[in-house]
Amino acid sequence: MNGTETAILAIESSCDETAAAVVVNGRTVLSNVISSQIDIHTLYGGVVPEIASRKHVERINQVIRQALAEAGRTLQDIDAVAVTYGPGLVGPLLIGVSAAKALSFATGLPLIGVHHIEGHICANYIAAPELEPPFGCLVVSGGHTHLVLVKDYGEYEILGKTQDDAAGEAFDKVAREIGLGYPGGPKIDRVSKEGDPQAIVFPRGKVAGSVYDFSFSGLKSSVLNYLNSCRMKGEEISVPDVAASFQQSVVDVLVSHAMTAVEEFGLTRLALAGGVASNSALRAAMQEACSEKNVQFFCPPPILCTDNAAMIGSAAYYEFIRGNVSGLDLNARPALRLGSR
Repeated sequence: MNGTETAILAIESSCDETAAAVVVNGRTVLSNVISSQIDIHTLYGGVVPEIASRKHVERINQVIRQALAEAGRTLQDIDAVAVTYGPGLVGPLLIGVSAAKALSFATGLPLIGVHHIEGHICANYIAAPELEPPFGCLVVSGGHTHLVLVKDYGEYEILGKTQDDAAGEAFDKVAREIGLGYPGGPKIDRVSKEGDPQAIVFPRGKVAGSVYDFSFSGLKSSVLNYLNSCRMKGEEISVPDVAASFQQSVVDVLVSHAMTAVEEFGLTRLALAGGVASNSALRAAMQEACSEKNVQFFCPPPILCTDNAAMIGSAAYYEFIRGNVSGLDLNARPALRLGSR
């Protein structure tokens, strides 16, 4: 450790990105290396866990070495090793956890297990160094949709989460049905710019008894029913209109839930996080809604929204300074809940 500087080598492998980064004091990124597998999984229309695991094995050591080199650091200049240990796909998680444990064992460096969703939230600290808790955060990704109160570093209250499909999962499934392929989120975002978001009225999903929980399976079914009806009737399908109308429905639900939380809890700051936070329509709508309520809006750049290791390094720093380190018995936990260790 150099004075007050804490440098963390972070590893992320929860899905189909093999990533490593060196982050100082939770907010300064010295390197952020991401090896994506999108081209491979596009052939299959989605992530194939076994293939993802094999690719992580092939790339993980290279990515770690590259992250250290780009940061101008050696392992002797690192204060701790951090890794995502859940939630995610168990095979890919195990690759990252095994690599981090091996580094910790060989060097004697402290090991820090990091929650993947907490990492997404902490990406906002990198993008906006002035941001500090408390604030609200909407985490929207391929596997997760969470509305969270960030009470303090490492202290979270989940207000609501998806009861079925995550928003990103719905994007992928709808994109596949309208012939756009994988990954669905960026492709629907792009095509929607050519369509009319009011062309087709799709439902805004609600969960009985909860104003904060999310449900996107009904919306997905409604889109599929619309497509099947058009095909049976021989009616022309406007892919841009379907994409834009579907996207608008998702955005409306996400924004309305977040604004309800802003009002109920008197929030003055709201952040977006996760892969779907890259969606241009969602970012614009959330910015507008926050401006109307005089709420500060935060959202990381797209490179920090999709899976990356810099966000893991940020989250790990706040665990480290509180003394929350892991033992070498750390294991992958694919269904890990936010707030648990």
